[in-house]
Amino acid sequence: MKSGRHFLQIPGPTNVPDRILRAIAQPTIDHRGPAFAALGREAIAGLQRIFQTTGAVVIYPCSGSGAWEAAFVNTLSPGDTLLMVETGQFAMLWRDMAIKLGLQVDFIPGDWRHGVDAAAIRDRLTKDASHTIKAVAVVHNETSTGVTSSIPAVRRAIDDTGHPALLLVDAVSSLGSIDYRHAEWGVDVTVSSSQKGMMLPPGMGFNAISARALGASATARLPRAYWDWQPMIRDNAAGFFPTTPAINLLYGLREAVHMLEEEGLANVFARHVRFGEATRRAVAAWGLELLCARPEEYSHALTAVVMPAGHDADAFRKIVLERFDMSLGAGLGKLKGKVFRIGHLGDLNDLMLAGTLSGVEMGLAAAGVPFNRGGITAALEYLAGSHS
Repeated sequence: MKSGRHFLQIPGPTNVPDRILRAIAQPTIDHRGPAFAALGREAIAGLQRIFQTTGAVVIYPCSGSGAWEAAFVNTLSPGDTLLMVETGQFAMLWRDMAIKLGLQVDFIPGDWRHGVDAAAIRDRLTKDASHTIKAVAVVHNETSTGVTSSIPAVRRAIDDTGHPALLLVDAVSSLGSIDYRHAEWGVDVTVSSSQKGMMLPPGMGFNAISARALGASATARLPRAYWDWQPMIRDNAAGFFPTTPAINLLYGLREAVHMLEEEGLANVFARHVRFGEATRRAVAAWGLELLCARPEEYSHALTAVVMPAGHDADAFRKIVLERFDMSLGAGLGKLKGKVFRIGHLGDLNDLMLAGTLSGVEMGLAAAGVPFNRGGITAALEYLAGSHS
């Protein structure tokens, strides 16, 4: 038994606040009764405000992967072509799912250090005169790399060509942590889940749906039963669900929305901006390299750090866990052993970030990784000077 608290500093699941834990701990109620109807309506309306949309939002008992599948099967037909972009491990997994579902994927390659190239999307769509491409699917904040892509730029690229393709966006690690505007940005389906910026345990997946996407669902022919939007939207109008919902997580979702709105969404986003900048200043002072190559694409939710040559990121993470009881994110896919990821999203304050960065600096020393001291000082000076 270790004293103190464990530092969960992976980029999701994130720390679950005590308020949400207490909300989840309420007794389970009848999901066909009037008390639940009020909970369901409130949870859905709150989630609409977080997505910044007045359109349909559906909630499944699942992970983000389930919400990905729901986005595909409700809008597309067997053999349809998707345009997707290689921005990291989750873009790869999303592509693999599309292929398994019988879709064709035009995959724009990437180096995992840059975000979506809107010009490349514009070029592909311009050449698609027959409108073979039915949807463009991109990741907003790539959790494996710490790179954020401009969704407005992607929307402009589609609009500039006059192409009718739908826009599907993965906002799993950005909802509730990075400014995301489903309606204003013209997204047709946004996919997200509960366990990152929303500060909840894993177990709920979300789809925010445009009117165009709802229209597409009327003719889409991929098989769907559990994932079908129509029964969900029909029953949600009265606060109910066609199948058994995650009742206690809905209590938590309602509380999470209250917490985000009490702080104010603009303040939540600004807090994450501060924490991202403080973390990057620490990394720069340590003399280490960021995986994200362009400052305008730096993620406010997490930072991926490249390990110096000859040093293994997983061995470093093991030392940090054993000595300091802190979990850091692993390198995923082709980044395994090459990077570690610092999550700075969700229920986090200045002192928690300071403790996190202190654990990283102590871990670098304990692991024998070459670095310059002073990262903590650089981060603390920035945090003190930028506090609102």
